[in-house]
Amino acid sequence: MKINSNIQAQVAQNVLRANEEKHSSSTERLSSGFKLNHAKDSPAGMAISNRMNAQIRSLYKAKDNASNAVNVVQTADGALGEVHSMLQRMNELAVKASTGTLTSSDRFAIHKEVDELRREIDRVAKDTEYNTQNLLGGDQEMKGYTNQPDFAKNIYYDPDFPKGNYQIDMTNKKLILDGSTVPTKSFETDDVSGRCEIMMFDGSKLEFTYEPGTTPAATPAFGIDVTGIGGMKIQVGTKTGQEIQVVIPKMDPASIGIDKIDLRTEEGSREALGVIAKALEYVSTSRSRLGAYQNRLEMTVESLAETTENLEGSYSTIKDVDMAEEMVDYTKLQVLVQAGTSMLAQANEAPQQALQLLQ
Repeated sequence: MKINSNIQAQVAQNVLRANEEKHSSSTERLSSGFKLNHAKDSPAGMAISNRMNAQIRSLYKAKDNASNAVNVVQTADGALGEVHSMLQRMNELAVKASTGTLTSSDRFAIHKEVDELRREIDRVAKDTEYNTQNLLGGDQEMKGYTNQPDFAKNIYYDPDFPKGNYQIDMTNKKLILDGSTVPTKSFETDDVSGRCEIMMFDGSKLEFTYEPGTTPAATPAFGIDVTGIGGMKIQVGTKTGQEIQVVIPKMDPASIGIDKIDLRTEEGSREALGVIAKALEYVSTSRSRLGAYQNRLEMTVESLAETTENLEGSYSTIKDVDMAEEMVDYTKLQVLVQAGTSMLAQANEAPQQALQLLQ
């Protein structure tokens, strides 16, 4: 029998300490709802869960971005709907002014209404905004530059149009890049409306307006730099490059080709019919493109929601505690702590038995 070293008490104390630590950790897990509260609980699991949580939170923001982009497209499409209605009204007026039964004063009155409609289209293009950003004034279209700014204006091209510094030969209707002719599906010019449209075989287009009856200074060709830069880029992922480019063309009267129409003469009214028809086609094509953007963005929102849901499930498997299973361990550890406390008390009483030998 020894009194300087109470081995039984030390054993009971070590076991009690270990069980108390486990009991404390179980209490923390039940209180927080997390299986991993500290890196020591599972270093690899903590690293994976933190990375996954960062991705989940970023995806929620990406989904918000896509939803906001849907609102942008809807705003632009709503404004283009009004432009489309005004063009239809202008077409009606042009048809009315083309008949020979009208007098000059009649056509002048019709032209005044067309002028007002043209001003309203210009106002819509300038004033249509989302979060203070102009949508139809050219800020959200692809950027293109020319070495003949006095000749070629209102340059627009699809995002899929190949980038490059092109030479445009309007006389021979050729698109030239690095000295070689680029095959094109169509190369159309309209001297009435002053519009040139070049279409590639994949359907992508390059368009610009010019002053009818004029030629570029650098004949027979002039340069247009298709930069591939521009549009509104919507971040729909957690990494660089995971984005959707929304391109909205400029929609002022000059861009859609109606700035020169004149209904004050019968001949001018007939010419205006073709110009307005092309403007209607241009706006309709732009609205069709916006509709495609909206459908894609809505599908993106649904895809991001599905991805986030799956990642949340994986994150929960790694990070969250199973409350039923943890409660079983908690109850077991609670009993062990109580038993250990009782055994430590009894072990501390053992050396007192030595006093009986001294009596």
